[in-house]
Amino acid sequence: MTSTHHITLSLQGMSCASCSGRVDRALAALPGVSDVAVNLAAETAQMNVDTPARVGEVAVALDTLGYPARRATVTLNVASMSCASCVGRVDRALAGLPGVLEVNVNLASETATVTYLEGAIGPAELIAAATDMGYPATIAQQDAAEDRSARKNAEARESAKKALIAAALALPVFVMEMGGHMIPAFHHLIAGTIGQQVSWIVQFILTTLVLVGPGRLFYAKGIPALLRGAPDMNSLVAVGTGAAYLYSVTATFLPGVLPEAVRAVYFEAAAVIVVLILLGRFLEARAKGRTGAAIQALLGLQVRTARVLREGGAVDVAVEAIRPGDILLVRPGERIAVDGEVSEGTSYLDESMITGEPQPVAKAAGDSVTGGTVNGSGSFQFRATRVGADTTLAQIIRMVEQAQGAKLPIQGLVDKITLWFVPAVMSAALLTVLIWLVFGPDPALTLALVAGVSVLIIACPCAMGLATPTSIMVGTGRAAEMGVLFRKGDALQQLSGVTIVALDKTGTVTEGRPELTDLVLAEGFERADLLALVAAVEARSEHPIAEAILRAARAEGVPTLEADQFTSITGYGVRARVAGHEVLVGADRLMVREGVETGPLADHEARLAARGRSALFAAVDGRIAAVIAVADPVKSSSAAAVAALHRMGLKVAMITGDKQATAQAIARETGIDTVIAGVLPEGKVAALQDLRAGGARLAFVGDGINDAPALADADVGIAIGTGTDVAIESADVVLMSGDLRGVVNAVEISRATMRNIRQNLFWAFGYNTALIPVAAGVLYPAFGLLLSPVLAAGAMALSSVFVLSNALRLRRVRPAMVEGTAKSGVGAAPAAVPAE
Repeated sequence: MTSTHHITLSLQGMSCASCSGRVDRALAALPGVSDVAVNLAAETAQMNVDTPARVGEVAVALDTLGYPARRATVTLNVASMSCASCVGRVDRALAGLPGVLEVNVNLASETATVTYLEGAIGPAELIAAATDMGYPATIAQQDAAEDRSARKNAEARESAKKALIAAALALPVFVMEMGGHMIPAFHHLIAGTIGQQVSWIVQFILTTLVLVGPGRLFYAKGIPALLRGAPDMNSLVAVGTGAAYLYSVTATFLPGVLPEAVRAVYFEAAAVIVVLILLGRFLEARAKGRTGAAIQALLGLQVRTARVLREGGAVDVAVEAIRPGDILLVRPGERIAVDGEVSEGTSYLDESMITGEPQPVAKAAGDSVTGGTVNGSGSFQFRATRVGADTTLAQIIRMVEQAQGAKLPIQGLVDKITLWFVPAVMSAALLTVLIWLVFGPDPALTLALVAGVSVLIIACPCAMGLATPTSIMVGTGRAAEMGVLFRKGDALQQLSGVTIVALDKTGTVTEGRPELTDLVLAEGFERADLLALVAAVEARSEHPIAEAILRAARAEGVPTLEADQFTSITGYGVRARVAGHEVLVGADRLMVREGVETGPLADHEARLAARGRSALFAAVDGRIAAVIAVADPVKSSSAAAVAALHRMGLKVAMITGDKQATAQAIARETGIDTVIAGVLPEGKVAALQDLRAGGARLAFVGDGINDAPALADADVGIAIGTGTDVAIESADVVLMSGDLRGVVNAVEISRATMRNIRQNLFWAFGYNTALIPVAAGVLYPAFGLLLSPVLAAGAMALSSVFVLSNALRLRRVRPAMVEGTAKSGVGAAPAAVPAE
């Protein structure tokens, strides 16, 4: 009899009976789906599916149909994960549930982020599935970063306490057994006083206390996992120490069972292995706590209370009680509680912890302020605009947490290997024992035991599971301190492999604040009259060039006119009626399109463009009236940033709607390699495709609404943080500073993190690959060397500590570019010199 799974999905977009009918027919037609019932009022679809995997096909079909099933994402804290094989098992347990679309299990942060279909499954079932596998789970709270740090500190303290107790008990065992081997006189002393048998009994008592006390956790977790057919690191330790212990117990109390030649005890191995692994866990827990330092720094910027003006007076309220529209009072030296707009007063704000820019920023009425920044000596009031989870700081924290929990493409291979690694190690240990028993010299049984236990202990895959996520956590945290936010985790890996960086011009390479430089009039037009007409039209436009013209009009005091029938012609210009005249303002292609002869002004426009000016034409009532030139100053850091990208081996291109001559003038000034000019907004994606010719991988940097398609299409989209929300939402990486130095730093931290991950993986895999044969005794025939289980335990513990310590080196990565003694990024990290 075939089992079926009943699921209920919550749907979006159904508005009438025909919608529900379409959904019903489409789902009923899917193979493996039966008993479909669609409810328009409840916006649900119930059905039976033959396998859990079929739910994913149902979700794809609903997406295609235009009635997507609602998705939800939950992050779980998962306990008892100790190695990469644990990660694989938790991943499989959660991914196998009907309705689960995506699972990301992170050993370093001990979390599992699950995306699932609402209705098909819920957090309770996810928690139950992980817990049933032996990994108790709970829903992570909003203050998870603080909880995690406290949990890691508590775990480190608990491991240290257990390690100290185990060490105190194991030390006499080690001295009695190993001291006798290393110092013959000490051996004779024991034999002549208490005797060997009493010595072994004392070792048995102390070792038993170690194993049932501090070492109990290895058996409590490892044995059940082994019985479930899903052995983990704890299973390896339990089997290895248990074998050494039981062999020693037999030699002590049932000596007749063993040949006289192999009667020996290995109590010291069992006891010291537990001590070393507990010591390793203490160091590991302490290091893990430090990997979240960036999140801790971000959380430290959040304000707990603020002074709000209510009923004529200022009262202290919890930041959670602040609502949009509230007026907040800020005193000298205070940290801003939420995002808002200054309504009264002036001051200077230190925004370095958000933008990385060192100079205090002047604030007056109408200016925006950002939560987390620090007020100077002034006092002012501001109106709250974004509070709670909507503030810039909250969004930064959310981005960093998401990036730290991301699974990079490189991790997929690691997961596949580590899933079968522990069973393979146990098989290798068993094979080692058999080979020693069959082919080994006397005492073969003793040598087989030593080699088998060493293989089990040395091959624990802790380092494999920690290699990638710890580097990601530390790397993305350091990036945030440098003002670089990775919104999507895989961008961290993708950015390290780009070969071309394509730049938008306005607001990216240039300041984005053009100034009017030239106004060449056609015969019969007066400057003041024409500037008034053009300013009236441009007052309705949001283009930066329009702002330049308006500023010039205000400065010259021309009359203020009103425009109506305004039309923006994307990529060409604008049109409107002003004081009874039809006015056109735009590029030469607009004049061609409208049949306006540019006449002698065309030569003026060409000369201005050659000098790097952005030139526009103005026409009044179908007659050319003037050529208007504005210059958008190149940002002071652009040329240096382009040079730094060149030193990194990257090519730099610029994509702009400006004329070729203007763009080339900017390219010459900044050192840009390739210019693609005259590109309409919808043509930027095609321009990127042209740059990709030959298999190049590219990043695109932009800040405007019209950059969003290109940001999404590029291999890595990088948004200047001063840009629009749309651009930022389309990007993979967000730069909090407003210039190209952030691009250089983003590439630097990406490369450094990937280099660190490769080092960790090489160590983790190379270490296990190299030392398993050594532990198995491959050196014994030639050199008579056999690795002690104690040394194997020490080496295994040090392997994880090495990986974590190597990842923590990323906290010292220096920004590739800083300005003067600038502080760099969120958390006001110290200024740095160019990277090594």
